Amino acid sequence: MKNLAIILCLAAACQDDPAPLVVWTPGTTYPSDSSKRLRGMLDLRGLIHAHSPYSHDACDGKPLIDGQPDPVCMADLRRGLCQSKHDFVMLTDHSESGHATPYPQVLLYDSELGDTLVERAERPVASWMNCDDSKLIVMAGMESGMMPVGLEHHIDARYNRPPSAEAAQAFKDAGAVVLLQHTEDWSVDELSELPIDGFEMYNLHNNTLVSADIVLEMLFRVLEGRLGLPHPDLFLVPFVSEDPRYLERWSKVLARGHKRVGTMGTDSHRNTFEAKLADGERIDSYRRMMIAFSNHLLVRPEADGSWDDRHLKDALRAGRLYGVFEMLGYPQGFDFHAADSAGIMAEMGDELSLANSPTLTVKRPELRHLDATLEAPIITARLLLATEEGWLEVAKAKGDLSFTPSQPGAYRAEIRIRPRHLRQDLGHYDQQSLTGDMVWVYANPIYISP
Repeated sequence: MKNLAIILCLAAACQDDPAPLVVWTPGTTYPSDSSKRLRGMLDLRGLIHAHSPYSHDACDGKPLIDGQPDPVCMADLRRGLCQSKHDFVMLTDHSESGHATPYPQVLLYDSELGDTLVERAERPVASWMNCDDSKLIVMAGMESGMMPVGLEHHIDARYNRPPSAEAAQAFKDAGAVVLLQHTEDWSVDELSELPIDGFEMYNLHNNTLVSADIVLEMLFRVLEGRLGLPHPDLFLVPFVSEDPRYLERWSKVLARGHKRVGTMGTDSHRNTFEAKLADGERIDSYRRMMIAFSNHLLVRPEADGSWDDRHLKDALRAGRLYGVFEMLGYPQGFDFHAADSAGIMAEMGDELSLANSPTLTVKRPELRHLDATLEAPIITARLLLATEEGWLEVAKAKGDLSFTPSQPGAYRAEIRIRPRHLRQDLGHYDQQSLTGDMVWVYANPIYISP
């Protein structure tokens, strides 16, 4: 049956996909396609908010052995980053231990494993991690009073000082993009008034706490050896949910006229669920957490196609980011942009004037390499406007979506999915996960000015 799916794929839109023709199943990962451009931009995928053994509470709270990173935990981290086929990771180690870790060590740099440094002004600022068949760029960051990512060097002042304009500027002077973590902990005023670049629109750690009842029930099934669990790499699906605190804050901040990029935080520590699933791997292995979802940055590379940490940070600051729950499958063909009557194009994070009759366009994606023998998912595109009362749906379609706004504001795109293709892989939780739509893609807004 899978051969039939491959034949159907060859006859359809995926025939120009250079990735190996492997029918997608839970746990399958695909690399980014550097041969494709979207209006000249590369679509690069990676993690923002992840912890290494240089966080004091990583690796079951014992990240160091005789002052050196636990080799088992470090190997699990490197393996997870490579197997997830990400292009980048913006680490966010806790400052208590992260600040004490010098460059390039804090970049996970290991010359014996083939890593290479990115250096500027004669000092290391990032590291290309060597994988068997690819590489990804590693950037340092700290989760402290604020969450600066892409730090090019440590700052002299303490990281944990109270959030302020001065603290944000110190991080920016060190090359960082300044974000705030755990949006539920911040007021709308703080998210609006602090001179930050953005904050989280989703965080897995918080989502786990919100869904604690479902998580505990699933853990009992694991510990008691009961049947009915999902496929190991779909373990998160039954309890992934949208937190209204995140959505409401996000909407209100943008409705008040503040531009902030929204990110998705993996918050991986390898310190939460030690029990092993049917595949013999910990529930919270770095790989399993890292393949669940990611941040996609639309990056403008150099003329020769090259890019580094600076290009990623430029895209993040500009708001050219959308997040995807790839554990549900990889989207193929997603796009969100705008154009006005003067022919000016706008990407996520850009602004157009209402006076020039802009049109917002959402290209609804399909599942990449979906097994054609499975029940098809239901995929819906939505367009939402930020208001003080929350996100207002202004357009919805089962296919591509085009919308001409009649009022100014921040408009974001969203792709929802009813993952019926996973029915046979969700065990006891199939009905719970298939009775309604789930978020598949969260896109950052395009701004329409008066």
